[in-house]
Amino acid sequence: MPTYQFTYLALFQDILLGLTGMILILIFHGISINTVLMRFERMTAANLVNKEYRWVYLHFYSAFSFIALIHITEVLIWAIFVYQLNLINTGIDSILFAGSCYTTLGFVEDILPNGYKTLAFFIAFSGLFSLAWTTSIMIGMTNTYRETWKLKNHIRKA
Repeated sequence: MPTYQFTYLALFQDILLGLTGMILILIFHGISINTVLMRFERMTAANLVNKEYRWVYLHFYSAFSFIALIHITEVLIWAIFVYQLNLINTGIDSILFAGSCYTTLGFVEDILPNGYKTLAFFIAFSGLFSLAWTTSIMIGMTNTYRETWKLKNHIRKA
């Protein structure tokens, strides 16, 4: 049996905090990843017209690096969020907890205080959506990379 008093108000507060964080993360993710994608598409289109294939490769790897930084930033945003709410005592523990939840690896036990336990779900949910969104974007970018490689190496489509 839990040693704390369950109230619907506490549950509502927890859900409201979680939804707020999740929505902010998804908005940040959408703006950030679409900026990277649009830059990639704009730059590679110009490079393909000019047959500057090596530049397409550079933009491809740069975009992937920026996408990784976007995800790291999102973990840090969640970590700051739970740390500023005084739910976790140290910044490092906040980062580890947020990263564990965001990636859904679960390598850190739930260290949130009673009454805030569902925040882990919202962190994980934002990570699942963000990673799925990233996967779809990366597939399109990989297709551009593959087509560029075929053009560079004079490989005809079957």
